[in-house]
Amino acid sequence: MSQKDHATVSGRQIAAARALTGMGQTDLASAASISVPTLKRMEASDGPAAGMANNVRAVISVLETAGIEFIPENGGGAGVRFRERKSADPILGAP
Repeated sequence: MSQKDHATVSGRQIAAARALTGMGQTDLASAASISVPTLKRMEASDGPAAGMANNVRAVISVLETAGIEFIPENGGGAGVRFRERKSADPILGAP
């Protein structure tokens, strides 16, 4: 998902992506140059992430840089996952 699609990312997806990366709210907020209360409001959104578009885009950008892919609603439900690794992963043994 591109950063321009910020309106389709839900607060729950942001919370799930943050948990998947192991980042704390303070770390993510700092990396995105927003306040922790702003991130908390964003993550608490039931629908599209609440907040100013530039703040939502900043959070999405940090998470995408950390390897997260946002999966849009496609009949099976929206979600998040790590992007496919392009090179060999010696820990997982993946090609």
